[in-house]
Amino acid sequence: MDYSGVDFTLIPNEEYVKDILSAELGGIGFESFVSNDKGLTAYCPINIFDEQILQNSLASFPIDAEISYTTEVIKAQNWNEVWEKNYFEPIIIDNCIIRSSFHTVDKHYKYEILIDPRMSFGTGHHETTSLMIAEMLKMDLSNKSLLDMGCGTAVLAILATMKGAKPVLGIDIDEWAYSNSLDNIELNKQNDIDIKMGGAELLQGLKFDVIFANINRNILLNDMHTYTACLSAKGELYMSGFYKDDIPVIEAKAKEFGMSLVSFEEKNNWVAVKMIID
Repeated sequence: MDYSGVDFTLIPNEEYVKDILSAELGGIGFESFVSNDKGLTAYCPINIFDEQILQNSLASFPIDAEISYTTEVIKAQNWNEVWEKNYFEPIIIDNCIIRSSFHTVDKHYKYEILIDPRMSFGTGHHETTSLMIAEMLKMDLSNKSLLDMGCGTAVLAILATMKGAKPVLGIDIDEWAYSNSLDNIELNKQNDIDIKMGGAELLQGLKFDVIFANINRNILLNDMHTYTACLSAKGELYMSGFYKDDIPVIEAKAKEFGMSLVSFEEKNNWVAVKMIID
């Protein structure tokens, strides 16, 4: 699949502006975001990119900022090269390193995950992914069944398997993420992870001890009843992909399905929450 790459120049070029712009773009089909010294580069599948919708979204941008942009077509086969040359640097979170196959490291880490991201979201650079990784690193996952919902590059599913979780299922609605997940699983030699393409409809009749759902607020609110139905009696639900200010509405929806908020972690106003069944 080819992508439309949109380079946004932001005034002011501040992280909070980039975060809000990313959230707005995510709601109109953009999938990946890369910060740069002028603002933000965002990528949308070319078959759903609509410049009029983009302009309408920018016209109603909720804060005072000057935003201009240019567009280009990104050929799918060039995406690895783009990441290698411009964006993807190794990420270290506690005792875990996430790197691509073209990186070399001179230090041993307990968990070493190889990710060749292509166009998929979830290398660990974004706050939501790093928050979820940090949560997972604290946990004892030995022999626990785990769902990675919205798996992107499958980085969470791969780490969960390295920490002893089984069985592990990753689901993503995007065909490119599905394909990239399979490649990364093979790259890390964690071949007992099951990856499926689709949405919450694939969860009917399944049960998990732990669910990680890193998507966005609206999808989480819509599908939370399904996640809750899939949890075992003492299961834990971790969700990210939204801001700290969104916690009240997330918590209120969780309460409708017998869930309560245990804790949350924050990074640059993005959060990851932990929920359990009451």
